[in-house]
Amino acid sequence: MPPYTALIPTFNGADFIAEAIASIRAQSRPPVEIIVVDDGSTDATVDVVRKLGADIILICQENRGVGSATSAGFARASAPVVATLDCDDLWAADKMEIQLARLAAEPSLAGVFSHCRTFRHGTPLTAQSPGKPSAGWLRSTMVMMRDVFDAVGPMVDPPGGCGDLIDWLARVREGGHRLAMLEEPLALRRIRPGSLSHQQTPERDGGYLHAARLAILRRRQQQGG
Repeated sequence: MPPYTALIPTFNGADFIAEAIASIRAQSRPPVEIIVVDDGSTDATVDVVRKLGADIILICQENRGVGSATSAGFARASAPVVATLDCDDLWAADKMEIQLARLAAEPSLAGVFSHCRTFRHGTPLTAQSPGKPSAGWLRSTMVMMRDVFDAVGPMVDPPGGCGDLIDWLARVREGGHRLAMLEEPLALRRIRPGSLSHQQTPERDGGYLHAARLAILRRRQQQGG
């Protein structure tokens, strides 16, 4: 199986990032490095990460958006595979072993995603009834070949700060790169007040519409070229 870099982009994740990193360190197939990109946090995120171990590569930048932070991590990654995780989500212990095995078995794949489950913040996982897993085209399930980033280019943060991954994955597919979705629920997505997954907002919806509009414009350019 190929080695991989674990990457967490974060903004004000002090309350959650230790759990996220613990779920990376609990992997049956551990990473060769853990990169955390702090996107201008105003809380204690940087201090928390520094206390979690000198082995963590910490990159600090001005607040530019989660897409920019993810791109900075990809650019720094040394492994041929990069696995990303949002700072308030968690990985199942066998997540990377299963996804890396799929990449190794099918070398034509550019990336592998998995289903995920959601959990409610503030309630112990042992006290929650498991929800129905859903296809997770999400940062927390993404395992991507490093050279795809070089070919496709950096993620772009749309208005409202949402939709960067939608836009980037559209560009990945437009470039002819193949992606797979595993049915196993290998990640846990935290639902909490104020998070993007907790409620719809005009800013979030506007970002998604912006990403869809960009995809349409690129398609029209290709058809006219």
